[in-house]
Amino acid sequence: MSAAARRAAILQGFELYDDLRAIVDDRTIEIADHRRRTAVIHRRGWLMRRALLVADVVGLLAAMSLAELVVTAHAGQSLGDSRAETLVFIASLPGWVVLAKLYGLYDRDEERTDHSTADEITGVLHLVTVCAFVFAVGGRLIHVVDPLPSKIAIFWLAAVTLISVARASARSMVRRNTAYVQNTVIVGAGEVAQQVARKLLQHPEYGINLVGFVESGAGERRQVVEHVSVIGTPEKLPALIHLFDVERVIIAFSYDSQKETLELVRRLQELDIQIDVVPRLFELVGPEVSFHTVEGLPLMGLPPVRLAPSSKLLKRALDLVLSLVALVALAPAFLLIAAAIKLDTRGPVFFRQLRVGSGGRPFRIFKFRSMTADADARKNEVAHLNKHLRSDPRMFKIPGDPRVTRTGKLLRRFSLDELPQLLNVIAGDMSLVGPRPLIVEEAKCVKRWGQKRLDLKPGITGLWQVLGRSDIPFEEMVRLDYVYVTAWSLSSDLRLLLRTIPVLFGGGRVGS
Repeated sequence: MSAAARRAAILQGFELYDDLRAIVDDRTIEIADHRRRTAVIHRRGWLMRRALLVADVVGLLAAMSLAELVVTAHAGQSLGDSRAETLVFIASLPGWVVLAKLYGLYDRDEERTDHSTADEITGVLHLVTVCAFVFAVGGRLIHVVDPLPSKIAIFWLAAVTLISVARASARSMVRRNTAYVQNTVIVGAGEVAQQVARKLLQHPEYGINLVGFVESGAGERRQVVEHVSVIGTPEKLPALIHLFDVERVIIAFSYDSQKETLELVRRLQELDIQIDVVPRLFELVGPEVSFHTVEGLPLMGLPPVRLAPSSKLLKRALDLVLSLVALVALAPAFLLIAAAIKLDTRGPVFFRQLRVGSGGRPFRIFKFRSMTADADARKNEVAHLNKHLRSDPRMFKIPGDPRVTRTGKLLRRFSLDELPQLLNVIAGDMSLVGPRPLIVEEAKCVKRWGQKRLDLKPGITGLWQVLGRSDIPFEEMVRLDYVYVTAWSLSSDLRLLLRTIPVLFGGGRVGS
């Protein structure tokens, strides 16, 4: 049967067939059709939970094997003791899995579209630390095993690393499976709903296939974002869910009354789908927001917008340690890049530009030169190529900029031109993670509450850089910087640093 015939067969008999077949994306039909033909009953959550479980077991066994090899080779542990510890360790694996489940390490991928291995590093650290401690101390107390402290230390370090790598690999494999993709409908078609849709479309790695919007009244049957249209009203949403095998519904400020929306959510809860709700005042909601109740009424608590001196000191210490280590490790790369720039074109190795830093103080940012030496003088010549010229001229980005050199193209592809900013970090002008360092003209466009972004030093990477960089509008970039500054934590910095790594290996641009 041809794809067109299968499409017609799926929609046949549904009262909105004539309306829907012209506006629903072919990929939606193909995903629903594939699941029907292959009888797919195991979806994102089922696949991911089992893949992560296997990753954990493989990582633990590999860590144990590595620790045994090292200790046996250098500490002379007897073969009998090694076998006993191995058998007890294997017997304890179900306990590790149960504790991982209690830490929520298997359930969040189904709920959260942007969940990554970097978000669960703390959980993995807790899991390995607690279980290793129980294994070592418990084994001694009941006189079953008595592992050497060096073996426990090697195992701990190896387990944290190997489990994280195995989990990242498992996620990468599962995300290639059609069953991972979730057909999704957005309830609402206004500005907020469109903003949600654009973010989902910009990030295919989330595994979200946007079927369309549902909205009441005059909003029906119109295209809203790119190829995505309003495909029906909320009353018909349950039928649309069954028709297109929808697994996720996002409630995003529908025109319906609050009572009608609440009734719709209660109806949807009877179905086997994930429901996401965009909260009111979502612009203020950061990762540190907490919920508490007063007589059963939930309240959202916003923490005070301030950063304690001790937190700033801790952030500065992290910057100095990691930057110094990175500079020493990357010294050979610096020499190679400098030589390549000199051999490619005439001009200085470094490019320096005035940026606005913490407290509005200007500083000069360092980058490897990736353009011709007269790039600034030629800016007016290429201004008409700015991709944001019509949408938002405050942003300046030229795809395939003719001023970029051959060496510069390679440097920009993997963000190697940003490496000299480590010098800015050591000098105290920048941080490893922070708001984007804006040029003077861009900084003048940030008003009122957006000025809060100046409370922290600008960063080499940050929320805006990791989530899309040049594809994110200026106002959205300012909002992300505001969220970062007002909800800063050391763990969030570490997560952003870890999330930067796959962006770099994927050839994405990270930096300013």
